[in-house]
Amino acid sequence: MLFLPLKADIISTVEFNHTGELLATGDKGGRVVIFQREQESKNQPHRRGEYNVYSTFQSHEPEFDYLKSLEIEEKINKIRWLPQQNAAYFLLSTNDKTVKLWKVSERDKRPEGYNLKDEDGRLRDPSMITMLRVPVLRPMDLMVEATPRRVFANAHTYHINSISVNSDYETYMSADDLRINLWNFEITNQSFNIVDIKPANMEELTEVITAAEFHPHHCNTFVYSSSKGTIRLCDMRTSALCDRHAKFFEEPEDPSNRSFFSEIISSISDVKFSHSGRYIMTRDYLTVKVWDLNMENRPIETYQVHDYLRSKLCSLYENDCIFDKFECVWNGSDSVIMTGSYNNFFRMFDRNTKRDVTLEASRENSKPRAILKPRKVCVGGKRRKDEISVDSLDFSKKILHTAWHPSENIIAVAATNNLYIFQDKVN
Repeated sequence: MLFLPLKADIISTVEFNHTGELLATGDKGGRVVIFQREQESKNQPHRRGEYNVYSTFQSHEPEFDYLKSLEIEEKINKIRWLPQQNAAYFLLSTNDKTVKLWKVSERDKRPEGYNLKDEDGRLRDPSMITMLRVPVLRPMDLMVEATPRRVFANAHTYHINSISVNSDYETYMSADDLRINLWNFEITNQSFNIVDIKPANMEELTEVITAAEFHPHHCNTFVYSSSKGTIRLCDMRTSALCDRHAKFFEEPEDPSNRSFFSEIISSISDVKFSHSGRYIMTRDYLTVKVWDLNMENRPIETYQVHDYLRSKLCSLYENDCIFDKFECVWNGSDSVIMTGSYNNFFRMFDRNTKRDVTLEASRENSKPRAILKPRKVCVGGKRRKDEISVDSLDFSKKILHTAWHPSENIIAVAATNNLYIFQDKVN
């Protein structure tokens, strides 16, 4: 029997918070599930690192745009955490059209002994109240509440593909196919349009924005990537509308590699600043590239994610897989990068040793404390016992979304409707 995952349960984004104590996932059904890391206990020291469900809430509902006769999916496109300022946690979540700011807080006490209400909350008869009582706080079972604090809507004509919190923690940006908007967290009814690449005549449209991110330390700088494989770095100090970029990163194409699919596979699906702010990482269909902010004409590192698919582009075009949008992440020290592939494989590249490894996230090899074995794909000729043939890869199993703990070697990998959390053996 084949059990297909419910479409609503398919994970569409994964994100650790700034300490790594919490991990949030969003799914196609508009739900956000937050996992919390176990606290270390003396009698079970090895349990440190396990994540358990902390809170689940419905972030977005399906809507209908009556002006355009369009259904707006509830699917969560991105989640971004804000740094913790007090006991509560705050996160941004977005679907195609609306960004919401959520507050997640704990309650373990409740007030009792109201004057005007009885214990069930019903109003008491004022004539029966003969004495004043002082309400007291009594302990109760821990309750985690998620409440929407702000709703930022009606600012995007096209689908939102990314949101990014600025390092000033007062503003954030949201990007769609043709525009990027800057928001203040306190103001929901207006945003500033900082990038607009929409041509006067839509027939002249040649590229779209695919991802955007703020610099981790400089609040005036951000980058955005395009479907043409280019990256633009913009400085908000130069002008209010950042249509003219400060830097333009593009690798010249090798004419000998030119094919019908060149443009499609060069489209950038994700862009990420390194934690240091010195480098940018981009993911296109076949490769991950690392760019130095001081060198615009070519990347300083290029990693082949699944070069064995180059001969399969025709069938990947026919089954629409060639349009899959893979994400990429840095580890906490910017020394290792990770990205997903097909057959529930994900790839890690060590930038110092230049070693790389292919690992698999599947139920068969995910027993607790089991060690992941590296996998190899063979392209032709004789296949070794532990190798898998490129013709038997399952393209319906794909790892698009991954996350890396900000300071430890703990990774979260979303494989369709399953979330896998792996950690370093030393941990």
